[in-house]
Amino acid sequence: MKNILRIMGLLFVLTVISCSNLCHKKTCKEDAKSCTVETQLPIDPEVKIGTLSNGLKYYIRQNQKPENRASLRLVVNAGSVLEDEDQKGLAHFIEHMAFNGTANFNKSELVDYLEGIGMKFGAGLNAYTSFDETVYQLQVPMDDPEAIQKAFQILEDWGHNISFEEEEIDKERGVIKEEWRLGQGAWKRMWNKMAPTLFNGSMYSKRLPIGDPAVIDTAYYDTFKRFYKDWYRPDLMAVVAVGDFNPETIEELIHKHFNNLTVNDTPRSRNTFSVPDHQETLVSAVSDLEATRTNVSVYFKQPVKQVESEEGYRRVILERLYSAMMNARFDEIRQKPDSPFMYAYSYKTDIVSTKSAHILMAGVKETGIVDGLKALLTETERIERFGFTPSELERQKSEMLRSMEKAFDERDKTESDRYVGEYIGHYLKNEPIPGIEFELGLYKKYLPGIQVEEINQLNVEMIPPENRVISVQAPEKKSLTLPSDEELLNQFQIVKNIELEPYTETVSDEPLVSEIPIPSPILSSEIVDELDVEKITLANGIVVLLKPTKFKNDEVLFTAFSEGGTSLSEDKEFISSDASANLIEISGLGEFNQIELEKKLAGKVLSVSPYISQLYEGVSGSASPKDLETMFQLIYLYFTSPRMDEDAFNATLSRWRGYFENRSSRPESAFQDTIQVTMTNYHHRGRPWSLEILDEIDLEKAFSFYTDRFMNAGDFTFAFVGNFDPNAIKPLLQTWIGGLPTTQRVETWTDHDIDYPIGKINKSIFKGVDEKSMTQMAFTGPFEWSRENIYSLESMVQAFRIKLREILREELGGVYGVGVWTSINHYPEERYKISISFGCAPDRVEELTNAVYDQIDSLMTVGTTDKYLNKVKETQKRDRETSLQENEYWLKQLSFMAKHNLDFSTFLLFDEYVERLSLIDIQNAANIYFKTDNVVQVTLYPEDDQKE
Repeated sequence: MKNILRIMGLLFVLTVISCSNLCHKKTCKEDAKSCTVETQLPIDPEVKIGTLSNGLKYYIRQNQKPENRASLRLVVNAGSVLEDEDQKGLAHFIEHMAFNGTANFNKSELVDYLEGIGMKFGAGLNAYTSFDETVYQLQVPMDDPEAIQKAFQILEDWGHNISFEEEEIDKERGVIKEEWRLGQGAWKRMWNKMAPTLFNGSMYSKRLPIGDPAVIDTAYYDTFKRFYKDWYRPDLMAVVAVGDFNPETIEELIHKHFNNLTVNDTPRSRNTFSVPDHQETLVSAVSDLEATRTNVSVYFKQPVKQVESEEGYRRVILERLYSAMMNARFDEIRQKPDSPFMYAYSYKTDIVSTKSAHILMAGVKETGIVDGLKALLTETERIERFGFTPSELERQKSEMLRSMEKAFDERDKTESDRYVGEYIGHYLKNEPIPGIEFELGLYKKYLPGIQVEEINQLNVEMIPPENRVISVQAPEKKSLTLPSDEELLNQFQIVKNIELEPYTETVSDEPLVSEIPIPSPILSSEIVDELDVEKITLANGIVVLLKPTKFKNDEVLFTAFSEGGTSLSEDKEFISSDASANLIEISGLGEFNQIELEKKLAGKVLSVSPYISQLYEGVSGSASPKDLETMFQLIYLYFTSPRMDEDAFNATLSRWRGYFENRSSRPESAFQDTIQVTMTNYHHRGRPWSLEILDEIDLEKAFSFYTDRFMNAGDFTFAFVGNFDPNAIKPLLQTWIGGLPTTQRVETWTDHDIDYPIGKINKSIFKGVDEKSMTQMAFTGPFEWSRENIYSLESMVQAFRIKLREILREELGGVYGVGVWTSINHYPEERYKISISFGCAPDRVEELTNAVYDQIDSLMTVGTTDKYLNKVKETQKRDRETSLQENEYWLKQLSFMAKHNLDFSTFLLFDEYVERLSLIDIQNAANIYFKTDNVVQVTLYPEDDQKE
């Protein structure tokens, strides 16, 4: 249930027009004989909204999460749908050009400056282009007055001062082409075939944001400038600023930098584009040789509705309840061994600015398209005949209200980017921004009065007979034939004539834990004052680390671990042991199967999951402070009362087979599998999962391995971070952690000698129809494990990552992005791996690989410069600054120090490492870790390249 709500929260879009104060609007039916007075929604008083004389709109909100940061956006109400025939792809191209030179920042100066103050390209500095809008984003620190001044100069430059230097345009053509190339594949080809049907031949089907490669390659320079002149203008722009700042100062900067933007005397009309309605049901059934999944969906398209009032907002609540209850039913079906789908969802979203859709979607086995569609429609028919039950509604009401209460409780700890997203939605689509306090009030006002009959009546409106589109995407195989349009269309009538039983359920009132364990006393307690951490040892031997924080009001995170993991399984039973924690989690706990457990936990905000990795077993999760005891009970049950549910096992195995049945069709799978088996030296435990691997899973062996790993809790370490009172949490620790079973068994992991390969290894894979290649290089070797050495290696990698991006992307125009990262092992063997990966045109692999080696050689022999050193140090300082205010970061650090037996004081050495980092440190690290005589390179080429 929690996962369903999270998905709904991501996919569901509210649309609304707000008034600054509560107001009322009279609406009348066409005959004008009956009218109602509706209460208009307000605008959150915490946000200041203004409009300049030239039409530019702005949103300003003071917010202190994260501290000392400002999140800024320039929103342009223009996207690819506005392109002329000779501009296809240029809306997106212009977004790229904004980073390649403006009136006040030559070429790379803009990126250099922002990286120099610690902002990352791609995180604190980015942009996106869609059908209807282009949005530029910046995040800057607020402790440097120059930073915020320059940030607004950058926003202004993007608005009307992009340089469009011809040399830079030509360089960027290659980058755009590589972004286009990176997106190619089975999904993209099927989407291109499906889009004209979904958008019914509208302009949206002809203006995909990535554009036409032919236009990207050949567009005249003036063609770029024409789009920029036509659509980048203040009456189509908004500036959004949310952060830890003085709002008056920000408003002054907006006036200073944007008052001088002008609109010409005869501006082009910013038209909206409709998606034509259709009475008949349209079908798009497409297949592809490289497709790995089979999906069937039904789109019920509707106009985007402007929700202007409380009554309209209430309607939104009804639709959310409908989809949430539908998803709960789908989830129950998914967990049955004979389920017709692997997963299924119901959700509503805006597909473009003028058209929304209620979507029913299922992932099915390759031969289950018709059955999957029938199953989706059968549930809507079941609801049509019998409706939802009162108990289903009450659970979803509870879940929804609890979700809103959590958002309200976190109102002063909400991330700035969350508000930024809301204000962008308000500007572009009139989405509601009444504020969480008002929204919670609406939920409390309306939820109690919503009856199940009202939700049931919604079924006809959510799935109307017109404007329907059936969409099928499937693998193309000689042994498979896609169902005909007629066969798919017939399912609507077939479900009308089948016999159905109403939905029934049993909800247990039994407690989660029938017998409360005997509490264990605290043997010792030690306070680490510098970190505000308390280390507790319970009488049963379990160590507990407590870090109370106020970073979030409604969040407590935890993790627990013990040495052992799958390393303690026999090779012949490795796959069963590797799957064991997943199989336990889908089986429920104690007396409750998974479906019953989800219902039992309705209305609670928590998550607890077991895991077994190569070297460790444990549990991890989170909870609202209100639900801490339930969280502890689930922890207790995962140790003491795991279930072995054969039905759940068979259902899961069936889903996994569906996932893997066509995995090998994807070229990237062969690429990734080759890397995996090569880097593990073809070890038995390094085999990629496949259909054949699934046959090795034995439920009883998996259950036996899991219970063995969790039968002795005495060697576990737990860490809790978040908003809790240490004195209040200790009784829970003593009861539910102190009550866990322990033995005198002492154990650790086993080393199975899964070593990296030695020497220079170069492998080429020829698979796939697209003209694209992928390359990954891995440099490996022994490592002298220490926190300082880890820091040196990671700092060198950071500097090299920036340099490679500049060379491979900006200078050579050969890649869209390049990844450089490192992994460092302490156990069972001290070693490191540096990985470099990029995608490119097949005929440029050798050139770009040589460029990588050239840069490695330069770093080893000449070193780097202060420019890169300062970027690394500033980024590290800024990351640390925000990380120290995050529960997740502290939990990770506490776990890291405990696993590696580090003194907690080592945590405080980071600032010292940063200050000491020098150019010679980076050069020395390059010479130590870039062993060019010990490297694996794997490259994926298209199949046709092998024939040549």
